[in-house]
Amino acid sequence: MTGICTGRVAAVTGAGRGLGRAHALAFAAEGARVVVNEAEPSAGEARGVVEEIRGRGGDAVPHTGDISTDEGAASLVAAALGTYGRLDTLVNNAGILRDRMLVKLGEDDWDAVVAVHLKGHFLPLRHAAAHWRAEHKAGRTPRARVVNTTSGAGLLGSVGQANYAAAKAGVVALTLVAAAELGRYGVQVNAVAPAARTRMTERIFAATMAAPPTGFDAMAPGNVSPLVVWLGSAHSAGVTGQVFAAEAGRITVMEGWHPGPTTDKGDRWTPGEAGEAVRDLLAGARKPGRVYGAG
Repeated sequence: MTGICTGRVAAVTGAGRGLGRAHALAFAAEGARVVVNEAEPSAGEARGVVEEIRGRGGDAVPHTGDISTDEGAASLVAAALGTYGRLDTLVNNAGILRDRMLVKLGEDDWDAVVAVHLKGHFLPLRHAAAHWRAEHKAGRTPRARVVNTTSGAGLLGSVGQANYAAAKAGVVALTLVAAAELGRYGVQVNAVAPAARTRMTERIFAATMAAPPTGFDAMAPGNVSPLVVWLGSAHSAGVTGQVFAAEAGRITVMEGWHPGPTTDKGDRWTPGEAGEAVRDLLAGARKPGRVYGAG
């Protein structure tokens, strides 16, 4: 290990298992002190990761607040500041699934997923940003980093996951806005769309996510963590407002919406004219990516 996070403090949400656990362990291995978050029902998992980090010679503390609530998010930042006196990196990773086809998707399942994924990104980010802005105004401009977790579902859509896909698409927009607003305070914000074996994916994509008997385990959560750690380190200076896909040994820069073919009549269209224009434009436009699960 290179110790690229020595002296830094990282808070990782949903870090009791899966991707979050892998990220927490990887940050600790690179010298960071880590706040390991899990919601109260999984408090034992958070404590287990803390003990694992300490057993390897690292430094970590558990946090069991609900980051989809203002109180829980505030206490996450307070845990870092109260224990270590600083917060340098926030990794928003916590998530849940409530998959349903759209016509069967209830309001409760919509609200639960949006709360954990999207509100659970916004609230910790807001409280961390308030601290970093105060540091900047006090003349102590940080080298702060935020790594948000989006998904291919949020970038392309995913059949049976309207709530999850919408929340993850919202995470991308939140990332872009936060990067633009917070850069003046020394804060960089990026997002990663991971593909890995987690409690959310191993049931749905069991065959794809299964570990091979030998050789490279392409879907191991730890494959995503090196990118997250680098983005969360001071070494990523100048990289902000970006979205990356990470899977196995592959890292991809995801390119967002850009203006494509366009036409201008210089006057108001009739509906028929607009339709003809759209068909002509689409004929020269790049085809959109295929929605996950589409037939």
